[in-house]
Amino acid sequence: MKKYIWQNSEYPNFTYDKELIMPLLSNVRLKQGILLGKMNQLGFENSQFAVLNVLTEDVIKSSEIEGLKLNTEQVRSSIAKRLGLNIGDDIYIERDVQGTVDMMLDATQNFDKPLDEDRLFGWQAAMFPSGRSGLYKIKVGEYRDDANGAMQVVSGAVGHEKVHYEAPPANSLNKEMNAFLNYINDEKETDLVIKTAIAHLWFVIIHPFEDGNGRIARAITDMLLAKSENSPNRFYSMSSQIQKNRKSYYEILQITQKESVDITSWIVWFLENMSAAIEHSEELLRDVIRRTEFWNTNKTVVFNERQIKVLKKLLENFEGKLTTQKWAKICNCSHDTANRDILDLIDKKILKKTGAGRNTHYLLK
Repeated sequence: MKKYIWQNSEYPNFTYDKELIMPLLSNVRLKQGILLGKMNQLGFENSQFAVLNVLTEDVIKSSEIEGLKLNTEQVRSSIAKRLGLNIGDDIYIERDVQGTVDMMLDATQNFDKPLDEDRLFGWQAAMFPSGRSGLYKIKVGEYRDDANGAMQVVSGAVGHEKVHYEAPPANSLNKEMNAFLNYINDEKETDLVIKTAIAHLWFVIIHPFEDGNGRIARAITDMLLAKSENSPNRFYSMSSQIQKNRKSYYEILQITQKESVDITSWIVWFLENMSAAIEHSEELLRDVIRRTEFWNTNKTVVFNERQIKVLKKLLENFEGKLTTQKWAKICNCSHDTANRDILDLIDKKILKKTGAGRNTHYLLK
């Protein structure tokens, strides 16, 4: 009995309802153009900080979808260094964090390069530098071999697992991936946003690696979206949007991975969520404009290096509350020096004090 889409004799000749899809696609394309126009007006430096914010969120959220929590400061610092941005950080970066960042930046910054097996193997190996996923040794830099059984997506307690999906057998992976990569690199007149939606689903269907398939699928998504905009700059995060709708994401994948090659429902879901991701980027745009306006408004104010370092953090991606102790730690200075810096900014009407006693902290005015 045929149960999954890859067992259909028409696979991988996917079909979809163009009349239903085209209005959604036109809406997404319009929003893409408007967003890129707005971002291009910000200037190079501000647009690069916008890219830093988006890529940081993208890497963090793509990992969270798989239940993994990466250190935000490490991710942000790693991306900033690769983009040549000075954010005043010099922190240790774990190898798996660096590898995940390397994958994402290779996908987005080199969107115009062909995608081949060697590049995919490099991405997957970079995410698992120790050759392990958690406590378990896995195959890295090569396709899975199904030595421990078929690749399945399951849930539930041990002994009571529910199989949601079973991927094609390992002995068919070379054929499967050749067809997939030929589709990715083919320059035929398929709209690149539609191609992105199809490629994301198709890669998840194949599930070629022992681990990391979801994150690689989303890296391919970012690569093709960058190609659709002919720009390495990412100003919205599909991974963040998928994380918000994680439950419906897995539900639509499970539905679409059934026998039929009609993937209209998946493409509708993808386009609707891409539209929402672009709309969410308006919040990012407001943050970047706020940062620009702050420095323009205070361009005659004299700040020392420590103050500039902390103010940049407050304007960009500061976590928690700013206290004297946290200032001293960020700037590697004494408590007294931190207190003098803060009082100076209060006098200059840059910061304001709030709370009392141990709850005292400081906010931008």
